[in-house]
Amino acid sequence: MFYTGYLDFWFTDRPLVERIAPFVGLGVRHFCVFAWRGASIADLAAECRRQGAQIFSTFDGAMGSLADPGDNERTYRTWTESLEMATRYGIAALYIFSNQIDRIDGLERVAALSGNFSQAEQYANLLTQTERILRLVEQTRVEVRVECLSRNLFVGRQAVDSPQLAVDWVRRMAHPQFRFTFDTFHQQRGAGDLLTTLEANIDIIAGVHVGDAPTRQEPGTGEINFANIAAAMQRLGYDGEIGLEFMPAHDEVTALMTIQRLFPLPH
Repeated sequence: MFYTGYLDFWFTDRPLVERIAPFVGLGVRHFCVFAWRGASIADLAAECRRQGAQIFSTFDGAMGSLADPGDNERTYRTWTESLEMATRYGIAALYIFSNQIDRIDGLERVAALSGNFSQAEQYANLLTQTERILRLVEQTRVEVRVECLSRNLFVGRQAVDSPQLAVDWVRRMAHPQFRFTFDTFHQQRGAGDLLTTLEANIDIIAGVHVGDAPTRQEPGTGEINFANIAAAMQRLGYDGEIGLEFMPAHDEVTALMTIQRLFPLPH
């Protein structure tokens, strides 16, 4: 296993690029950054090289909606650009979402569709467009990750708004570069049923994102029983990414110690 530090959530008292060094000081050398187009990705990659670290994952905040037939040209173009960027900077994983989400007036809003499409039509378009994008992905070493974003966090409805649909999306594609990330915070906020989802889908899970609910802070600050989740992961033989996708409640050192007790890395 390995930890991925979330630059948008940790060490927030300093500029984004200056958050890498303190993470490395804690022993974390893989990073996620949100919305690569606005994140000074070249500067972050250069600092990672200086620190002996790497940007592990990101996503495109201007991707468009895979569920919207009117966005097909946009999503294909933006994914072409994202894959070129990921290849240039050695980024291993890119996240994919069913619908464009924009921050407007302080709220995250699901973008309106270009026409009056049923949920079935949206999902069918998403599957067809994903197949097109995966043909681009096959020309790279990049892994594409699906995670279920909680429907309770956004204004408006996404086409993929439950873990059942997210898992169905991955299984229908049946592609080795298309995997599922089990996000504890989103799963608990949107659906619950954490252990059953984890156990039933361990074969397609490439990442586990840690964040308690409803706080989105480290384990022990909310309602999730992380001891049971950690025990199930150990029993199932999980050895992939542990994403530190939460805001430390007090300080970063204490938060990481909590993670190390629950999800110790192999020596």
